[in-house]
Amino acid sequence: MADKMLKFVKIGQQNPPKREIDLRKEDFNEIYDEFINNKAKEQSSRCSQCGVPFCQVHCPLSNNIPDWLKLTAEGRLEEAYQLSQSTNNMPEVCGRICPQDRLCEGNCVIEQSGHGTVTIGSVEKFITENAWANGWVKPISVKSELQQSVGIIGAGPAGLACGEQLRKSGYQVTIYDRYDRAGGLLIYGIPNFKLEKFVVERRTELLKKSGINFVHNFEVGKDASLNQLREKHDAILIATGVYKPREINIPGSNLNNIFPAMEFLTASNKKGLGDKVEKFDDGTLNAEGKNVVVIGGGDTAMDCVRTAVRQNAKSVKCLYRRDKENMPGSSREVGNAEEEGVEFVWLSSPKEFHGTEKVEKISVSKIKLGEPDDTGRRKPEIQEDGGFNLEVDMVIKSLGFDPEDLPKLFENDDLQVSKWGTIKTDFETLETNVPGVFAAGDIVRGASLVVWAIKDGRDVAESIIRHLKQKEVNNIKVA
Repeated sequence: MADKMLKFVKIGQQNPPKREIDLRKEDFNEIYDEFINNKAKEQSSRCSQCGVPFCQVHCPLSNNIPDWLKLTAEGRLEEAYQLSQSTNNMPEVCGRICPQDRLCEGNCVIEQSGHGTVTIGSVEKFITENAWANGWVKPISVKSELQQSVGIIGAGPAGLACGEQLRKSGYQVTIYDRYDRAGGLLIYGIPNFKLEKFVVERRTELLKKSGINFVHNFEVGKDASLNQLREKHDAILIATGVYKPREINIPGSNLNNIFPAMEFLTASNKKGLGDKVEKFDDGTLNAEGKNVVVIGGGDTAMDCVRTAVRQNAKSVKCLYRRDKENMPGSSREVGNAEEEGVEFVWLSSPKEFHGTEKVEKISVSKIKLGEPDDTGRRKPEIQEDGGFNLEVDMVIKSLGFDPEDLPKLFENDDLQVSKWGTIKTDFETLETNVPGVFAAGDIVRGASLVVWAIKDGRDVAESIIRHLKQKEVNNIKVA
């Protein structure tokens, strides 16, 4: 092993090259080039093959990272892919958008020793793209078709992962989604420069070829109630995600040109997909020539500021109430935004929006960090002096997301939710209080990462399979 691995003492860390800043600001293409074969092998060989693989421990999916790094270093790329996809339904997606600096790479042992982390995400992307190029990624071949069916509400990562796992076991799967394309957040919420849409469409087309049925433009509560779907299927999964934007309750919030982040990003992504988007075409949701202010500090906020840059905004500022060290978003994404000309206004919070019909100015309060709260993060406190004003033509609110009122939307008041509006489920089985109805992903845990949604989708699939088997046994006994 020593001749293939543990080369971090001789070989330094190297990421795939980024496209030139001036060039990447002009389009929405991904900013990172892919590893070539030799470079992927070289960087994989830096892995120290730890006895306790902390990269794997801190991966929500418990991916076998040291093993597929070793296989890559040895040139056994098909085996590396098979191992990678055995625990991850979308390795090509996670390789691109996972915040590796907070998960696997951030906990890499050689990173802690000062040698620079193994570039796990880039190798994962290389492995999967190589697999697609070589025809190693194939539709599911079902050995025995089962008659029981499952209806999945939501075609985001949790729903897609669950659907794939159920289909592998031979169940009939129908995925319902309110949008005209599958993918959820992956297709309409994440910009192309992080995740090009062909990556998502390629995966969903594979699932269609695997026998999964997709029903688009379908709203539960409008096109069918939850109970009507229960009558049609043997089990139901709710995997809608959370899309309701959190509001900022300050004077002037009712002015025009103040938009939720997802509305802004969806318009941009739809336009990139070739759709006619009226609000973009008439300039409403187009940042071109405007002074743009984004409020928030998470990954969605970074998506917004970097999208505004590519739409040729006059200026782009990001207001965040804490400092750079306490931002919830990926430090890598913050760095990319800074490179592209985004101005970060740290320790600041909007106080009031000003304007006649449209927002024209924001009064901003300065913030200081006080004592830590229950989470360990220092609490932001408004300073009485030191406020200032910002000229603005467009404000984008990126303050997080809350669940929609699903019991009302689904016409099922019996469906129990938490005080935050997320669906209550059994901790182990992920079944709701409504028999045969399960829930997974952000609609249960709140707004989180794609990798956690995939994990939840895989876990709930196991519970649904157990439920269906027991249901079949009970039916046999009754007969």
